[in-house]
Amino acid sequence: MIDLRRLHVLRAIAHHGTVSGAAKSLHMSTSAASQQIRLLSKDLGVPLLEPVGRGVRLSSAAQILIAHIDAIEAMWRLAEAELQATEGEPSGLLRLCGFPTAIATLLAPLVDAARDRYPNLELRLREAEASESFDLLFAGDADLALVEATPDNPPPEDIRFDSQTVFNDPFDLVVPSGHWAAAADKADLRDLEREPWIIGVPGSIHRRHVLTACSNAGFRPTVTGEAREWPVIAVMVDHRMGVALIPRLVDLPHHLDLVRVPIGGPYTPYRHFRAVTLRGGARRPAVAAVMDLLDERIRAAEGINPVP
Repeated sequence: MIDLRRLHVLRAIAHHGTVSGAAKSLHMSTSAASQQIRLLSKDLGVPLLEPVGRGVRLSSAAQILIAHIDAIEAMWRLAEAELQATEGEPSGLLRLCGFPTAIATLLAPLVDAARDRYPNLELRLREAEASESFDLLFAGDADLALVEATPDNPPPEDIRFDSQTVFNDPFDLVVPSGHWAAAADKADLRDLEREPWIIGVPGSIHRRHVLTACSNAGFRPTVTGEAREWPVIAVMVDHRMGVALIPRLVDLPHHLDLVRVPIGGPYTPYRHFRAVTLRGGARRPAVAAVMDLLDERIRAAEGINPVP
């Protein structure tokens, strides 16, 4: 019989790309993880890791095995979901994770509402960006994640995860009070080519959104400020260093004299958000109940676009 714990270690190595990363996610030492793989290789009679420079990579046999492990894990979660569905009202522990804006506007209010509707369901909430959220799901430290869709995420067809787009969050133009665009009902990005811009730091998804939106509108923005956090971007705009695109879900500091202007025309940029579980996990009654609550919160939020 194959020890399923050893299969889990191999699957973690495939996910994290290194033995040390897998060991850390599984809360074990690197040497212990390596030993588990050596024993699994002996059990199967095939090499599972190949040396590459100072590291290792999965052998062709290991890659074949990984596909079967992912399928087995998904089938087991589906079986668990069917068993839990026989128990009636959602109950037990469900761990949620999401980015800061989602927690503030959607997930924290959802947890509060769930206390009254599902008294036997315990929800825990953890702040995490997209890459960390996928790691938490994979490690079994989260059950449901709300993440922004980016090219760096695992693709929707990844066999390890179930995901669905749940809403789109439009960007607004944010300008200081008195700016010529502040009185407009809608802003066209093509009219902002000569404006100075405040954008995200290099490598950030916000920077990517702004550069893509401006490129689609036919220009490259003149960047006069860069920041990681929305409040810092807002302060720079308030001090008339430039204009910015800020998502509608993001609350602006109330003491700043700023104006939001919706983007009109054909170049409106959006953030796209997905609800993600491990494959088969979306069928759990607790997950389905929380998804219903999330849908209610999304439809009640002003200005964002729920996805049917």
